Amino acid sequence: MVAGPYALDSSWVRRSFDRAGTTYDAASVLQAEVREILLERLDLTRLEPRLVLDAGAGTGHASRALKRRYPGACVIALDFSLGMLRAAANRQSLFRRFFRVCADAARLPLGEGCVDLILSNLLLPWIDPEPLFAEFRRVLAPRGFLTFSSLGPDTLSELREAWALADSHARVHPFIDMHELGDALVRAGFAGPVLDMERYTLHYEAVDRLAADLKASGERNAAAGRLKGLTGPRKWKAMSDAYEIHRRNGRLPATFEVVFGQAWAPALPRPRAAAAGSATPLSLEEMRRQIKTPRRR
Repeated sequence: MVAGPYALDSSWVRRSFDRAGTTYDAASVLQAEVREILLERLDLTRLEPRLVLDAGAGTGHASRALKRRYPGACVIALDFSLGMLRAAANRQSLFRRFFRVCADAARLPLGEGCVDLILSNLLLPWIDPEPLFAEFRRVLAPRGFLTFSSLGPDTLSELREAWALADSHARVHPFIDMHELGDALVRAGFAGPVLDMERYTLHYEAVDRLAADLKASGERNAAAGRLKGLTGPRKWKAMSDAYEIHRRNGRLPATFEVVFGQAWAPALPRPRAAAAGSATPLSLEEMRRQIKTPRRR
């Protein structure tokens, strides 16, 4: 569990995504857009992976796309939500088959140095990045590649502000900053982390529709110190009224700060202690200059 202000209730996270297994795809417009960007960025690498891990696979769209991209690879769709993995079965086909594994991504049931590529789409907002990155580093082979997305602290800023005016409790859990994620990658022993950020804005006719989409995609407030119980109609109306100050052209905006990250496992075996340091966000042009050739087998 993440410590301090980022502490999450992992059992609540699991239940939320289990319940969203049948509604996730229809509500996850942003997730689908970010997934396609992660997959497109693989064009910048020259990989010939034998084992690919889709960590936080959800309903399996990325797993199917990875199998299409790397037909000779073994692709593992891993998620800690059985509801999501049941839905991922619908992505299977005769020539696009992948393994579905229900497990905690911070405790991978995989041997050391056996994975060539890890893709993780929007898993980071729901898990402690320190043990997650350490586990990713453990299972990645030399020159193995990690590509992921997360959400930054400006995500749902309008909803957070509206709730702050209506209620003293944390109604939107906080998201970890891009620079902190970069530092966590370095502490885990990754080489040359590359991070960048894009802002997306979805628009809704009413805040009720935003709330419905968040629930349908499993993205419910999971702060460990959240107020447990139902929200009364008076507080909901107070929040809705406060959100109205953001309305433009008849629509309410919902901002999402999406962080993209990439890193390599070093070519040499991991030393006993990772060197201390700090990651610096780089541009995609700098990323292209850092791309390495695939490791020899």
